Amino acid sequence: MFLLLSFLVITGYQCKNKPKPEKVTDSPKDLVSIKKSNFGETEKGESVMLYKLKNAHGMAVDIMTYGGTIISLKVPDRDGNIQNVVLGYDSLAPYLRPNPYFGSLIGRYGNRIAKGRFSLDGKEYELAKNNGENHLHGGIKGFDKVVWQASEEKGPGFAKLILAYTSADMEEGYPGNLDVVVTYTLTDSNELEVLYEAVTDKKTIVNLTQHAYFNLSGDFGQDILDHGLQLYTAYYLPVDGQLIPTGKLASVKQTPFDFTTAKPIGKDINADHDQIGIGLGYDHCWAFGDPDGGFRKIATVKHPNSGRVMDVFTTEPGVQFYSGNFLDGSLPRPGGGTYGYRSGLCLETEHYPDSPNRPEFPSTALSPGEKYTSKTSFRFTVD
Repeated sequence: MFLLLSFLVITGYQCKNKPKPEKVTDSPKDLVSIKKSNFGETEKGESVMLYKLKNAHGMAVDIMTYGGTIISLKVPDRDGNIQNVVLGYDSLAPYLRPNPYFGSLIGRYGNRIAKGRFSLDGKEYELAKNNGENHLHGGIKGFDKVVWQASEEKGPGFAKLILAYTSADMEEGYPGNLDVVVTYTLTDSNELEVLYEAVTDKKTIVNLTQHAYFNLSGDFGQDILDHGLQLYTAYYLPVDGQLIPTGKLASVKQTPFDFTTAKPIGKDINADHDQIGIGLGYDHCWAFGDPDGGFRKIATVKHPNSGRVMDVFTTEPGVQFYSGNFLDGSLPRPGGGTYGYRSGLCLETEHYPDSPNRPEFPSTALSPGEKYTSKTSFRFTVD
């Protein structure tokens, strides 16, 4: 707890059926706002709060403290109609049951770690094997399944939700007491920024990300195969049969993985290619190189009919593009129906999967006295 309090002082954290579209309003009376309400209780009786952040142009994001989860993100289309563009639920109960990490914060380690183990300074650590023989998204009770402490901040042109959580030493097998602060900022530029910060009292590994499923059509009865996607890199990480990177970077040239020029996601998703077969579509990490390469645009998604455009910026060296291949129609949608095959896409900004076991990959180690910092922004416009 002392470590958490020290970190909060350092970082400035302060405790404090088809859906019908709304119509965008842009009057001077519309101000940035934050509304807080009770969203229910966990099975252990922990209170879960819901925060609604809204900007002056009608863009709004709903985030709950359970898992730091984005449950709704409403943005305008080219005609000014505002609709939710992320998959999720409108009540707490479905999130307490198994679900595919809809909108959640992921940690301590996003993506997979081979065989559920890694070594630091010659000491081996064993993690939960919750994805076959491998460790996935922080384990059995990762950051997506805990209740975060929350405070809020509002200023000219922005609204912030600040979430904090202390992951205890050896929680899910990870060494060190890790104090994490994640700040969601909604701006009047129709941008949602996610800032991740963490410190530790023992050397550990950290790889945080956000697991929102996007469908820019606003109609979750449709798939995302008509969405145009551009990824600003010529390299990706091939994987083995268990979706663990083989360790090499491969060129996307003349493969279904070439998104250097924008193309519909569905164009090559069923191509005759071994990696497409392994991933059952796209479920791979695209590599952008130097993790010190600064904050840059790494992806653009466009929906042709609505005109919605989402640009993704990050400081991270990779992004896991997942095309919703395991959505199978078994999960209910609010208002009726189910989430069907490939009805959402994920762009998980992160370090490479299995980095702790791959010295040739950028390191995810964090030592005492160091501060983990990562930033990702989702910027929305219309075409």
